[in-house]
Amino acid sequence: MNSPQPWPAHVVLIGAPDRPDDAEEALDRSSVGAKAANLARMAQLGLPVPAALVLGTAYSRVGTEQIRNALAATLPSLESLTGAVLGEPSRPLIVSVRSGAPVSMPGMLETLLNIGLCDATVSGLLRRTGNPRLVWDSYRRLVASYAETVMGLDPAPFDAELARALDGRVESDLDFSELRDLTRSFRSIYRSLANVDFPQSARDQLHGAVLAVHRSWQADKAQAYRARHGIDESLGTAVIVQVMVFGNAGGRSGAGVGFTRDPTTGDPRPWVDYLANAQGEDVVSGRRNAHGHQRLAAAAPHAWAELLQGCQRLEQAFGDMQDFEFTVEDGRLYWLQTRAGKRTLLATARIALDLLHEGVIDGPTARSRTDAVDSEQLGVMRLTETTADAPAGSDARRPLAQAHVASPGVAAGELVLDSEAAIRRVAQGAPVVLVRADAETRDIAAVDIAQGLLTQRGARTSHAAVVARQLGKTCLVACEGLRIDLPARCIWLGDMRIDEGSPITLCGDDGTVWPGLLAGRLVPDIALQERLARLREGTP
Repeated sequence: MNSPQPWPAHVVLIGAPDRPDDAEEALDRSSVGAKAANLARMAQLGLPVPAALVLGTAYSRVGTEQIRNALAATLPSLESLTGAVLGEPSRPLIVSVRSGAPVSMPGMLETLLNIGLCDATVSGLLRRTGNPRLVWDSYRRLVASYAETVMGLDPAPFDAELARALDGRVESDLDFSELRDLTRSFRSIYRSLANVDFPQSARDQLHGAVLAVHRSWQADKAQAYRARHGIDESLGTAVIVQVMVFGNAGGRSGAGVGFTRDPTTGDPRPWVDYLANAQGEDVVSGRRNAHGHQRLAAAAPHAWAELLQGCQRLEQAFGDMQDFEFTVEDGRLYWLQTRAGKRTLLATARIALDLLHEGVIDGPTARSRTDAVDSEQLGVMRLTETTADAPAGSDARRPLAQAHVASPGVAAGELVLDSEAAIRRVAQGAPVVLVRADAETRDIAAVDIAQGLLTQRGARTSHAAVVARQLGKTCLVACEGLRIDLPARCIWLGDMRIDEGSPITLCGDDGTVWPGLLAGRLVPDIALQERLARLREGTP
């Protein structure tokens, strides 16, 4: 199948040996976005990157008909490259639709997966994969995500139906027949909420998904993030239409997010969250608890070894610690994204100094990256004494719970359970700690003004945790034994009830949650301070 000509401007095809775009333009972040530019660079490095079609940032400023025409003109090239056709029953092309702004905005813009699945293409994907569970799991995910992201429907009815089907189990316990029934239930809910059926045209799905990604540029959370970080609103976002790889294909499959080095301390070892038999949104959404890399290494050792090698290649190519996303399908590794990783002050100094020592960057680069670092602040925050009464019935000498550290530090303040309460109490002069069920980016405004964030679920690498780390906020996720009772405006940590407004403290040194207000003190990293001083003096 030949691509129509002429090839539209500001469109890039990634993964084709003879792609019709200009190579230099493909790497221009202002025209195709940072994500696409980095995907193209990874493909050039020989890393396995699923083929993708990129509508550049210029398309965020045109009408819907121009977008539809651009997709119609360029999609055949992606289909020719893959040997699959969007909406074709016998050999369906299934894609993800992702945002890609010129600057990093973690979790602020939308992503949709499994676009192209419909009643007509289910049988074709079944024949291709031989995996009915994968097909029905992907289909039900698409219906729910399309309802929320494209149609703006309330996700609560879908969540409630999923909870009913699970009946206390986890999603990986559902077999294909249960997932098939769940898909049908989801479609019924969709119809009742939207007053139309879930779209059975794969091309209509794709068009709706692209428009939803463009709309997300103007979402409240995206606007708040741009205002907080001084990002020009006129930049717009590219849209990446990428061939799906399925992390929900079984025990040797999964999805993950990682950093080539520890973003909290700068230690030179990969920092990876991984979910087996899952899709990428499960990790970054903040709605699931993730596992460490040990699960991946045990299930797919070859993929883990490739990932370790890839981490080194990425740092060499980009000259910095990287934050990356990946999927493993039936034991095979695919890279989906890389970008410079958000990190703490401590990690900023250590990573720059280590990369200099390893010959990855030069002295002037290391100095420029550490210019804003106050060496007196380099160290680890540790708890000291209690400074206010703990809640009745608690022991101020013992922590209430344990969680995973996503961002270090010590955060103390009144417990608040939603953004509105956080904004109200901070306006009244009170320090607050935000406690939420999930680590989600919709709480960005509250996280910005809170001392810290504690969540019942979520991964260290979820978008909200990344944002909290960038803001320098203490963040603990996946807290063991945490239950939130919103009607009663309280939380339970084990058998201990803590009412909203009570004082609590988060310790990002060891992941503990304490009653009362505890102070923290900085334990300086003398060796790191001395290394930074030598760098600034220009001595070895």
